[in-house]
Amino acid sequence: MAESICRALRDGALQGEHAPALTIKDSIASPFGFHVFTHLLTQLSSNILAAKSQSRGLVLVALSRSPSFYLDLLNRIGIDVASSQKWIEILDCYTDPLGWKDALLASGNGGSLSNEASTGASLCRNVKDMDKLYSSIIELGKGIVEQGKVRFCVAIDSVNEILRHASISSVAGLLSNLRSNDRVSSIFWLSHSDLHEDRVTAVLEYMSSMVASIEPLNQSANGHRCNWESLPLLERNYWKGKFHVRFKRRNGRVRVMSEEFHVEQSAINFRSISSEDEIVNRSLLPKMQFNLQLSEKEQIDRAKVVLPFEHQGTGKPIQIYDVWRSLTDGKSEAEPVSSGILQANENSSKGKIIYLRGDSDDERPDSDEDPDDDLDI
Repeated sequence: MAESICRALRDGALQGEHAPALTIKDSIASPFGFHVFTHLLTQLSSNILAAKSQSRGLVLVALSRSPSFYLDLLNRIGIDVASSQKWIEILDCYTDPLGWKDALLASGNGGSLSNEASTGASLCRNVKDMDKLYSSIIELGKGIVEQGKVRFCVAIDSVNEILRHASISSVAGLLSNLRSNDRVSSIFWLSHSDLHEDRVTAVLEYMSSMVASIEPLNQSANGHRCNWESLPLLERNYWKGKFHVRFKRRNGRVRVMSEEFHVEQSAINFRSISSEDEIVNRSLLPKMQFNLQLSEKEQIDRAKVVLPFEHQGTGKPIQIYDVWRSLTDGKSEAEPVSSGILQANENSSKGKIIYLRGDSDDERPDSDEDPDDDLDI
């Protein structure tokens, strides 16, 4: 399932449509969203270098980690960042996000900025200005792909850091502008859902075409109290969890997929949910107060019910009773009485409804004349 996300980000946007967007959300109960973010980042970087992706470049907005951290991460897995062909740009919103250090340097009261300038990252000194942040991202992306219809992808390692200084409406506008830009191939970001209100998470999910949720493997690990005997088991399962992904299709349908993950030595591995786990999950479902299945006896009883539109005779041909013909031929089985009376023969269980017209026989039954035309209203 994680591979499905990688393929969606790799394939990018169709002509005339918004770029695919992914929200990765976690919580304190299972804080492994950054592991998922780095996994997708490295997979997408490999696809870009192998020319298997629609995008030909990557703009990384670093808010929770320094640019040197990401450079070391890519170098450790064998991705050459310092290649002759420029394919990645890092917007440094981590070193001086509000411009305070730059103000100290200008006044002569500060020392020097960190050595992040040697990494070649572009420094952002005001994350409050969404318009400036958007322009910086687009300019860095255009510097990678130059001219033409070549696209680039955008990765934001923490939307929460932006939400500390800007409203959700302005952040949603930033994400919407990035998605609608014809040079952006795909975009994904990380959000810690328990740091904000539910409406903030709902807005981020609404802006996304894919939502990846990280949940703990054991529900008892989700902030609930437990006995001391279960602590070793909880400690082992802490590094495991469930990975749920919701895909929004273009036709409006939603597809939900799930799998498990396991974190080992700062790397995350995914695997499908085993059949034993599925049986356990079914056993945890609440008992229903009704049953949608029919037993064998109930099926037999239902087959014996004769519906109103079915013929209820004993195999004889169906005969339509004509009261006028019966009166004319004198073969009526029952003496006619007043209109609307149901008569039944003593030797038969069938009944008959005999209707006698009260109007003149000279008047045609299908006359178009209004019977109430003589009324003075």
